[in-house]
Amino acid sequence: MTRVQLTDAEWEFIGPYLPIGAYGPYPERLRYQFEGVIWRFKTGGQWREMPREFGAWSTVHNRFRQWRDAGVFEALPEGLIAEAAKRGEVDLSLVSIDSTTARAHHDAAGMHLGEDVITALEKAAAEEEKTRSKGGSLEEQSGQDVTADPEWEERRRIRRRRRLRLKAALLGRSRGGQTSKVHLAADRKCRPLAFVLTAGQAADSPQFIPVLKKLRVRGPVGRPRTRPDAVAGDKAYSSRGNRAHLRQRGIKAVIPEKKDQAANRKKKGSGGGRPVSHDADLYKERNTVERLINKLKAWRGIATRYDKTPDSYLAGLHLRASMIWIKDLTRTTH
Repeated sequence: MTRVQLTDAEWEFIGPYLPIGAYGPYPERLRYQFEGVIWRFKTGGQWREMPREFGAWSTVHNRFRQWRDAGVFEALPEGLIAEAAKRGEVDLSLVSIDSTTARAHHDAAGMHLGEDVITALEKAAAEEEKTRSKGGSLEEQSGQDVTADPEWEERRRIRRRRRLRLKAALLGRSRGGQTSKVHLAADRKCRPLAFVLTAGQAADSPQFIPVLKKLRVRGPVGRPRTRPDAVAGDKAYSSRGNRAHLRQRGIKAVIPEKKDQAANRKKKGSGGGRPVSHDADLYKERNTVERLINKLKAWRGIATRYDKTPDSYLAGLHLRASMIWIKDLTRTTH
């Protein structure tokens, strides 16, 4: 007998977000199927190994895909955050941003892409290469006849397609193999507010603004709040662009300055600009995002990526985030 994945109080928050078609399952079966999805991401097990009490594994998997494509897993945490904001339990006085790498299982590789999608990606990559090399590919600039050896050209095409598949699946290569990187924002109570998924080798600083743009807290009335009072991040996010973005929006930056940036600024003298202000006491609370990462990776299906498509892995991330918010909401309700 598998442990119960949801209590009745927790199901009350989830049930209204699950669409039921004209010929859909009964509500009790719907709950079992949703618990099956939780079981899969919590344990990291294969869909085929799912216990029978959740129903046929193929039915649960198809239901998961329907919910994923319908945007249920994105709407669920957004609605839960809105419910917490309605109760006055969302604290945006400080938002912490960080990233974590998720090792990809070898089964995560091999995402299926249609021939038309691959062709479009190849054309885009060729245009990007031509723009980067200013007028043509490296072979064309050197005068090399790229069509002289058909076998070499075929091997090159296969390698290029393999790279494009990994890029489309948001899988990158590092010393540990194929990885994906999760960029996230957390509030002062270790609760997730936004996610951005990239390939594992992606740098942190360029994703700072995209993560902030994902932050959206709907209140009882008025427009959603998208601007926290302060944002904390480590030295990886110390850049002029990020600081300028926060300054334009009236957000306090709690980001320490890198040593080389401080040295270059001092070297320029008065032309280097003012010293960067840094609230060391407020920066100590940045540990909330680190603790949130530990909470997220308590689920094995999040700590290791087993999903071929980035949409499925993101759905698991949003599901885990929803359960964190639900635990907090049910704790304050009773």
